[in-house]
Amino acid sequence: MRPDFLPFALPDIGEEEIEEVCDALRSGWVTTGPKTKKFEEEFASYLGSGVEAIAVNSATAGLHLALEAIGIRPGDEVITTTLTFTATAEVIRYLGAHPVLVDIDPHSLNIDVEAIRRVITPRTRAIMPVHYAGLACDMDQVIAIAEEYGLRIVEDAAHAFPTRYKGRLIGTLETDVTIFSFYANKTMTTGEGGMIVARDPALIKRMKVMRLHGISRDAFDRFTSRTPAWYYEVIAPGFKYNLTDIASALGIHQLRKIDRFLERRRELAYRYSERLATLPLVLPATGSEVAGDNHSWHLYVVRLGSGVTIGRDRVIEELSKRGIGTSVHYIPLHRQPYWRDTYNLSEANYPIAEEAYQTMISLPLYTKMSNVDQERVIAALKDILS
Repeated sequence: MRPDFLPFALPDIGEEEIEEVCDALRSGWVTTGPKTKKFEEEFASYLGSGVEAIAVNSATAGLHLALEAIGIRPGDEVITTTLTFTATAEVIRYLGAHPVLVDIDPHSLNIDVEAIRRVITPRTRAIMPVHYAGLACDMDQVIAIAEEYGLRIVEDAAHAFPTRYKGRLIGTLETDVTIFSFYANKTMTTGEGGMIVARDPALIKRMKVMRLHGISRDAFDRFTSRTPAWYYEVIAPGFKYNLTDIASALGIHQLRKIDRFLERRRELAYRYSERLATLPLVLPATGSEVAGDNHSWHLYVVRLGSGVTIGRDRVIEELSKRGIGTSVHYIPLHRQPYWRDTYNLSEANYPIAEEAYQTMISLPLYTKMSNVDQERVIAALKDILS
């Protein structure tokens, strides 16, 4: 990689995180322990609204635990969007259930709410909306549909911390479970990791048990008890999804910086929108700030306009030649061999996602990105598209 290469994403880790990790290593607690407990408590406190937080080793693990806890079983159907990472759908298959993929809204690129209604069957058990790029779905409508048909809602909020919908943080709405991601390129990171949030005590209890082998007692409680604590009971065939104290040490300080991170991401996103407005690009939706919507700006996704003669792949190549990294979010699931062939999916059934995929580019956006770095991207796009 060239020394002047501008990456698509880069984590923003300071001395506070490094010292906290060193403290975890010195303490002897390197697996799930006091730092994880602290991280969970501070995360729940940040969201408020009576939620409880459960740290896990990935958002994928969190989605799996959530679906298992709400009772998804073999043969059930869960509705979600085609424009997402494969983890959203694969966790449904873990349980022997079937993902039902629908198209997206052409403006927000979030799940098409009306399409949800059209695919509900007697086997439908849940809806899994994905807050694409960090912009909340039309959750009032999703919740209304779920209530009308007696469905559960698990929010894939991997992109959406700290996103607000009509003034309320994602994770505090009237849904069953919400899952956030702390992967390396997300708005905050623990390297690998995620967080489940919910209010229902029964769901919380089930997910905590299943997070660590189906053992009836929390691992941290067993190892810190002042009374003999060797005895435990396995009450279900659980999983190994706990988050380590080393990772949680990162999360504690990343969480404390999240408002500053958000402000910087917003500055960069708004500058992109201002400086790219004259180019033949479809710029990302922002939501209604008047209504209290707040984009997390995990991604800044542009689409080539109808007047552009150069193809998307060529634009990516030209940016790469200029030392600028990009990505594409995502190759829709209906194009992926497993999902396409298993469920006989056709591109013709997803015209909006197809059109978006053919033209979309995710531009570099991260808190350590300087204004000079951003001007490189803007100047390159102007040169390529002029």
